[in-house]
Amino acid sequence: MLQRGLSGRSVFRDDIDRDAYLGALREAAGATAVRLHAFALADDAVHLVVTPTESQGPSRLMQALGRRYVSAHHRRNGGSGTLWDGRFRCAVVEPGAPLLAVLLLVDGLAAAPGHSSAGHRSGQPERRVPLIDPPEVWALGNTPFERESAWRRRLDEGLAPAQRQGLLDSVAGNWAIGSAGFARALAEKTARPTRPRPRGRPAGGSGPR
Repeated sequence: MLQRGLSGRSVFRDDIDRDAYLGALREAAGATAVRLHAFALADDAVHLVVTPTESQGPSRLMQALGRRYVSAHHRRNGGSGTLWDGRFRCAVVEPGAPLLAVLLLVDGLAAAPGHSSAGHRSGQPERRVPLIDPPEVWALGNTPFERESAWRRRLDEGLAPAQRQGLLDSVAGNWAIGSAGFARALAEKTARPTRPRPRGRPAGGSGPR
């Protein structure tokens, strides 16, 4: 999930704002029964990886989060109105390797320590929000030390630039992340496109008129 600041403006002035956001996130996740897996707080955007327990969970999470954080932000910093640039963006992720890639992406997005969930999987427990590791992370090792070491190695290696950009584009476009079969099955279930349409004219067509 991705939510950008209005017109690219900053939504966090300092770490006090970031802690206030994470406190609001903790409360909103508890109220909406959404499981949190990862977060990254950029100056002008927020990235989240979550598993909802019902279909409206992400929308309810973001609505509750917006009410809690925006009012607190304005009380502290002044201002009025929304901080956010329209609706949040959301990609449905296939379990397995695609989910691990998304977790790596988000853990590595923040520019400063403590601004993402990277420490949670690298041996520095995250106490500000309750993060839950999916089975894919537990499969990285038999002990916490093995899993933490494996995650640090993956973070150090990072994602290939093309893969990283592809994941960011998928989230921004509300596209599915995973195999072609996963995307097709999701499209059939939701009756909406889950992959961008190929560019150019349709095969055998004469183009627009």
